[in-house]
Amino acid sequence: SSITGNGCQTANGLQVSSRGGVASPPGQYCCYYCSRGYPGHYGIVIDSGSSRSTVYLYEWPGEKKNETGVVKEVLHCRVAGNGISDMGVDPVKDAASWKGFKACMVNVTENIPPEKHNKTPLFLGATAGMRLLQMEDEKRSNEVLANLRKYLGSLPFMFQNASIISGQEEGLYGWITRLTVMLGKTVGSMDLGGASTQIAFAVQEDLRGDDYLQVRLYGYPYNVYTHSFLCYGKNEMDKRIQDKNRTYVYNPCYAEGYNTTTKASVIYNSQCTQKPEDYNPDQDIVMVGDPDADKCVRIVRSLFDFKNCSSASCSFNGVEQPPVTGDFMKERFSFCFPFHKHLTKHLQHPRRCISNLLLIPPLTKEKHWVSERHLKTYCYTGHYVLTLLANGYKFDTDTWKNIAFQRQVKDTSVGWSLGYMLSMSNMIPSEARDVTPMASSVFAGLIFLFSALTIVTMVLLLIMFVRTCY
Repeated sequence: SSITGNGCQTANGLQVSSRGGVASPPGQYCCYYCSRGYPGHYGIVIDSGSSRSTVYLYEWPGEKKNETGVVKEVLHCRVAGNGISDMGVDPVKDAASWKGFKACMVNVTENIPPEKHNKTPLFLGATAGMRLLQMEDEKRSNEVLANLRKYLGSLPFMFQNASIISGQEEGLYGWITRLTVMLGKTVGSMDLGGASTQIAFAVQEDLRGDDYLQVRLYGYPYNVYTHSFLCYGKNEMDKRIQDKNRTYVYNPCYAEGYNTTTKASVIYNSQCTQKPEDYNPDQDIVMVGDPDADKCVRIVRSLFDFKNCSSASCSFNGVEQPPVTGDFMKERFSFCFPFHKHLTKHLQHPRRCISNLLLIPPLTKEKHWVSERHLKTYCYTGHYVLTLLANGYKFDTDTWKNIAFQRQVKDTSVGWSLGYMLSMSNMIPSEARDVTPMASSVFAGLIFLFSALTIVTMVLLLIMFVRTCY
């Protein structure tokens, strides 16, 4: 099956619950709340990032309104093919992407009872890849979204919209997701995508500005700082580093033993890289790995501006940012930063850790799961993410300990999609949430226990009273 996640997936004609349930015949649906005596309601969110799209299916108890704390991620399905921002260029690749979309939607449909289909909201949110495409080619961007709306509107669900969300919204929705899955505990969020990176965290001060949003959730007011840096996602940074090194054959950010030939059109196909005067889209740019940690980190840091700041404190590029406080949860950082545990211990000497990864033979032997397309970024990414976190967001040896690198909490992904669905569905209450619904069997057991304790207490009091009288 192409579905992975925490709920049900189609496998060999059986519906299998990864929550520990048993296989059931086709036509019977894995319903987390149904099995506990509560009718389940469903929601679907498609996260269309710059690299790929992922379909998420959520479930919550239907008779409880505004109870976001009990929303469960049933499953998620990664759509095969490229991101939607690549659509409208190559018909062959488009066909593969549409095939991937249809396969995921079939699997999602199979895991929702038919009577719930027309009551299940369906959203698609496109992020930085489409934000860049909209800047570069608005016509193609509109056509891609129009085709997606037409397809999604033909499905048996309550299709809401397919739209491009802003970087600020992406950061805020990610923060709301963390707040929800952590059951009200305030946790800052950071996310690294293919084309952008976001940071969001609550601040105590009554600060105001373009990057501050005042929200009220679950009975508490929050002042949330959130900012998104376009062109600082992993894939776009790769292009920018290649651009910095385009006049040289040897690349200090590539591992020894790695070499690649790239068309100039691949490097300069977005707004993040400026085409040189002698630009030729068909030019072959050959680069050979000549690892040098010192040179590589200088190239990476040259893509950040740490000097200009007109505020009391800034992250980089002159963007105001208050000091980071509290716990932080990072999603999609660990996939490109597998050595963060070493850096936690050696934050003062990061190059000592990263330099050990600059040899392709041991890298491919020890990290055999690393795909070919990730090999060229495997080494410089360490320098990039460390520069972003330590020099950009200003995490130090004390605040670094508050960072948790994880993808899920309680079997639910911590990306922006859950926060997006809750917001777009008006499911976020301004007042305090209800408690998690109690199954009837548990309630009956507690009533029995309370009654038994009451009877025992009354008997003991009666015995004590009798003994006192005599």
